Amino acid sequence: MITVIQRVSEASVTIDNAIKGKIDQGLMILLGIEETDEKEDIDWLVRKVLNLRIFDDEVGVMNKSLVDVEGEILLISQFTLHASTKKGNRPSYIKAAKPDIAIPLYEQFIAALETELGRGIQTGEFGADMKVGLVNDGPVTIIIDSKNKQ
Repeated sequence: MITVIQRVSEASVTIDNAIKGKIDQGLMILLGIEETDEKEDIDWLVRKVLNLRIFDDEVGVMNKSLVDVEGEILLISQFTLHASTKKGNRPSYIKAAKPDIAIPLYEQFIAALETELGRGIQTGEFGADMKVGLVNDGPVTIIIDSKNKQ
């Protein structure tokens, strides 16, 4: 699993001209799922995301986690994170999981985040044409790949 995590002051996702999810201070997370992902990837990433110390403390140092600042999460599925651009100019998405594998893992990721956070999160809709808007706070953007834990 690959995540692109952005610290935001606000973010939203719109589907068919209707807002599906909206948050204020927190994390906007793009999630890419590949065929070889499993529950271990979910558990590791959820712990990592919720405990990342990327929010400012009282003296302006990034020393607080999402949990510490009681921030919100907007999670968006994005298979294009697994794009391979090694050959030619058209990206290949061969590593991206097909819906029969990706959807259950996406739903498990949502459930694990909500369980660990102790409250609900906002989401997009798997496979939908989504318009994502955000104000990146910092800017702070971090990429985490569960296959590169070292």
